[in-house]
Amino acid sequence: MDTPDLTGIRIVHRAMRGDLHRLRTAAEDLDAGRRRADGARAAAIARYAEDVCAAIHHHHSREDEIVWPVIERSAGAAVDLADLSDDHSELDPLLDRVRVTARAFAAGGGAGELAAALRTLSDLIDEHIEEEERRIFPVIEKYVPAADWKAMEKSLRGGDPRFELSWADRYATPDEMAHIRRLAGPVLSLLLILIRPGQRRRQRLVFGG
Repeated sequence: MDTPDLTGIRIVHRAMRGDLHRLRTAAEDLDAGRRRADGARAAAIARYAEDVCAAIHHHHSREDEIVWPVIERSAGAAVDLADLSDDHSELDPLLDRVRVTARAFAAGGGAGELAAALRTLSDLIDEHIEEEERRIFPVIEKYVPAADWKAMEKSLRGGDPRFELSWADRYATPDEMAHIRRLAGPVLSLLLILIRPGQRRRQRLVFGG
């Protein structure tokens, strides 16, 4: 049996953690007065936080609905996903809290509540992903047929493709990006060329630099 290709999920996990850490740092810096945000930047930070929350929600809901059944069907008693599913049930209230505090910040409120919400969410995501990759990735590689995993990945689509592509562009290693390009063909390079200018402007507005 060929080993499933986990490149995509590894990149998504890295991106979720990375962007939450970046947003958390930005909010903490604003709360501490180390940086300032005018109305345009505050609105951009809030929109970016909402996009990250939407991507995380899409990922964990598709895991519950699509990924977990594929793993359980292949691995049977060799896997227990109950505690990871419990983590997912804790995520939605935390995602909602980030959204609410982000909108309040954009409306002129302080950054302290947003920073606190991002810290709580980021800590849970870090712990959850580390546990998932430690326990579940070896099970996937041992029990799930590569063809089943590939077919399942196609059914996961449905999020914001531009945002998810920007994640791959930022968080994939050079070897991973080369692998993705081989799988996707020339269209990926064209899409990256098209989205990069706008995404770079957005990143500068949200995170500075």
